[in-house]
Amino acid sequence: MINNEKQNNKVYVKGEIVTEARFSHEVYGEGFYEMDVMVKRLSGEADVLPVTISERLIEAKQLKIGSIISAIGQFRSYNKQIDGKSKLMLTVFVRELLPEDYGKNPNSVVLCGYICKPPIYRTTPFNREIADILIAVNRAYNKSDYIPCIAWGRNARFAKNLSVGDKIAISGRIQSREYQKKISETESKLLTAYEVSVSKLAAFDNATNFDLDKEFELDVVAVESIDNRVLG
Repeated sequence: MINNEKQNNKVYVKGEIVTEARFSHEVYGEGFYEMDVMVKRLSGEADVLPVTISERLIEAKQLKIGSIISAIGQFRSYNKQIDGKSKLMLTVFVRELLPEDYGKNPNSVVLCGYICKPPIYRTTPFNREIADILIAVNRAYNKSDYIPCIAWGRNARFAKNLSVGDKIAISGRIQSREYQKKISETESKLLTAYEVSVSKLAAFDNATNFDLDKEFELDVVAVESIDNRVLG
């Protein structure tokens, strides 16, 4: 059921750890660390994604730079104060580490949430249609994750007619994208943005045929039982 908040946000990534673990936060005495993981695309290019893992899992699997991880979890957001300003940060929060050969698709995400800003529709100089979408995905304890998404082509045309408050379901992959932010007339800074590149999108009214488990293609047996164990 896509209205079950435990199923609203599911991510699977498989890739290589490329940075040392950085302390993130502590919950009930357990430390959590963030590291960057390089996830290959079918094109041969790669996305470098921030991944948050508990110290328990890091120690159990002896994770370090060069280790390959295969992980299931959620795409989460949080606010962080940087230079006196609050910035929305994104990370893949790992719930469980799996065997390296668990899934064939190394980057898969499914989300069900609400439009929380009017979509921004535009076309490129080559007339490619794009829509930027920000959705709020409910989490336990009355929390929400705010996830930026980008849709292309017919998905972009569909998204431009969505309104704030509309409930949608999407599937796709998490991508990293570098961009230059202008600091002054003579200075700019290279930054990285993270977003969901949408491959399929459905409004909630038409989402009865949008099976989140089916969209979450891990190509293994007993996906449902593993999801219930990890996300339940």
